[in-house]
Amino acid sequence: MLSLKAFRKITDFEWELPKSYRSDMRIPVRIFTSEKLLKLALKDKALQQAVNVSTLPGLVGWVAVMPDVHQGYGFPIGGVAASNMEDGIISPGGIGYDINCGVRLMASRIRREEAGELLPGLASLLNRLCPSGVGVKGAMKLSVQELDAVCRQGTAWALRKGLATKQDLQRTEDQGCLAGADPGKVSPRAKERGRSQLGSLGAGNHFIEVDVVDEVFDPKAAFIMGLEKGCLAVQVHTGSRGFGHQICTDYVRALQSAVHKYHIQIPDRELVCAPIKSREGQDYLAAMRAAANFAFVNRQMIANAVREGFEITFGGRVDHWQLTQVYDITHNIGKVETHTVDGVAYQVCVHRKGATRAFGPGADGLPEAYAQIGQPVLVPGSMGTHSWVLTGSKESMARSFGSCCHGAGRVMSRSQAKKKVWGEDLQRQLQRAGIEIRAGSMAGLAEEAPEAYKDVDQVIMSVIGAGLASRVARLKPLIVIKG
Repeated sequence: MLSLKAFRKITDFEWELPKSYRSDMRIPVRIFTSEKLLKLALKDKALQQAVNVSTLPGLVGWVAVMPDVHQGYGFPIGGVAASNMEDGIISPGGIGYDINCGVRLMASRIRREEAGELLPGLASLLNRLCPSGVGVKGAMKLSVQELDAVCRQGTAWALRKGLATKQDLQRTEDQGCLAGADPGKVSPRAKERGRSQLGSLGAGNHFIEVDVVDEVFDPKAAFIMGLEKGCLAVQVHTGSRGFGHQICTDYVRALQSAVHKYHIQIPDRELVCAPIKSREGQDYLAAMRAAANFAFVNRQMIANAVREGFEITFGGRVDHWQLTQVYDITHNIGKVETHTVDGVAYQVCVHRKGATRAFGPGADGLPEAYAQIGQPVLVPGSMGTHSWVLTGSKESMARSFGSCCHGAGRVMSRSQAKKKVWGEDLQRQLQRAGIEIRAGSMAGLAEEAPEAYKDVDQVIMSVIGAGLASRVARLKPLIVIKG
């Protein structure tokens, strides 16, 4: 079992497990966290999983681990690994089952006091307008041809349909479309699952949340983003639904044989992978990108439903009720990027699983509006706790492959949470705190109880202390919609 003694302390918020820890490690593991959260991370198998990842061929630099880390499938959730495009691998477990699970943030100029008694009605309306729950169908059922178009075009498809604005695209990571997506590499079963789910929230930790901007720490950055203290904002957290889950399932199965075909030694069968340049690796990459584009459109459709709810609730009652996009960011993805390690520039596929981009000022690919301040980084907390808006730093580019944390991180499994928390009690507790809750089931609500997660403020303190990001604003929940 790993212990704290195995780690070399670099700073108060950066620790290294050297590759000498285990004979099959090819690169070290670095975790960006406080000592308190590091001890917490040692309670499950997450850091042992990071060690396993370090044994994969073709990785460069180190495996980077975020302070919200917890155990996942193969790779830890909160893990980042950069694989050389020349001789490296791609692994579905390093991206996750919910491909392009991500967060969209929208801002308003509606003041908390203006919303007043309209919030309960808004909560019920959003719950009706935004389908949620396991297997729930979305706002429309697509033909296979339309689904293929969504997979290839991403949010540009929604723009052409009048379902998105140009600013929505400009303020979405990669403008809402990964090039190289090929729906021909997606199974009929995945397509059948995806056809009816566009515009649906799903269950688990997915949510729609209406917040108030509780505090502003960087007035310049907040102004550029459109965030104003005391005004409402909305977060949407969801991904590619059953479509992406099926794609991951299909390729985890398909790549079992690739490991043997290419003589890749893996310490855990959940780390199945293929060389990026192989046919199998390219097929998965093309299918993964199709799921990612589906997810961008899914969040766009939900954002449209939220905007409709705001118009019905606030239109004619308050001025400036419109919602404008701040940013849409992904935290389960594989991206081809260029990073410098020990003075050498590598083209790599960065696996981010439960981790977001945190590109600093001047980085390629940033929206023009954010070129000077860096990329917005969206870090939701748990129900009843704050969420955070950060900006990426230049230091993150050198230390974590331009990556940051994505949330609070679980400390309790869903089954443990259901045994410990009674959903009805939690609902009453949150309502006493002034939070309107709409949930599909009390059991599902219990799974996402705040005590099932780490303290998000401590997570933020760690990434700030490590220099990966800077604080912009803090959000306080007023309405939470759960599947």
